[in-house]
Amino acid sequence: MITTTFIPEAVVLADGDYPSHPYPLSLLEQSPTVVCCDGAAESYFAHGHRPEAIVGDGDSLSAASKRKFAEKLVIVDEQETNDLSKAMRFLRRHGFQKVAIVGATGKREDHTLGNISLLMEYLNQGFEVRMITDHGVFVPARDTQTFESERGQQISVFNFDAKHLQSEGLVYPIGDLSAWWKGTLNEAQNASFTIRAEGNYLVYKAYRPL
Repeated sequence: MITTTFIPEAVVLADGDYPSHPYPLSLLEQSPTVVCCDGAAESYFAHGHRPEAIVGDGDSLSAASKRKFAEKLVIVDEQETNDLSKAMRFLRRHGFQKVAIVGATGKREDHTLGNISLLMEYLNQGFEVRMITDHGVFVPARDTQTFESERGQQISVFNFDAKHLQSEGLVYPIGDLSAWWKGTLNEAQNASFTIRAEGNYLVYKAYRPL
């Protein structure tokens, strides 16, 4: 069972919109280890916090900020990955496996889409990872899984390379989802639902309105 309760070992704050929903804000408040992608560091400091590390290529920080945060900076110059992946790689080197990502959506839509798609890479790298937004939670998954839910909760399923997709406990049965839009706007019927599949897919679970 993939449960709603997720207590990460570490949190990555990306440089999208700073969270405003109580859930991602509570993760930033309570996690003993928060790593900022370099552009997110100033927002995190402005909210009264100090991260464990600031990871990235440094291009989003001013010279003054680089001096101010020098003891926290982990500069990675290579351009083959983005700052989010550099932060995840930093956490993997330090033995973290259960990670929540916040602040990864908003601002530029291309960055948002790229960050969401990277969840599948992190799953395949051995992370147990969630992307926590102001509106819901993205959960990368592989093969057959059962997900905790609430009756009436809005659910979307996005296929990456899975075959033989089937659902139990959703209002609208799913197939192999040849296009991403075909798996959106579904709904949980009860306290859990099951996705049967062979391969990788992404589940989005929306919050109840506050």
